[in-house]
Amino acid sequence: MKIKPAPGLKVRDPVTKLFIGDEHEADERDLYWHCRLRDGDVVPVVADAEPVEPETSWTSGEKV
Repeated sequence: MKIKPAPGLKVRDPVTKLFIGDEHEADERDLYWHCRLRDGDVVPVVADAEPVEPETSWTSGEKV
C-alpha cells in the first residue's frame, strides 16, 4: 500500500529512520503502518484513474 504523511506532519520509517516522502511503499502486514493510519498520522495515496479514450461510432468510425 502507498501512504504519505498527513498534511503538516513528518513521519519516520521505523526501519530506515528517515522521513517518508509523498509516496512511501509500506508493507500491508506491518502493524506499525496500520496504527499510523488509524491515528491519522499518514493517509493512503489514491492512484489517479486512467484516462478513458472516447468511444468510436461503430457505423461511421468517427469519435463520438
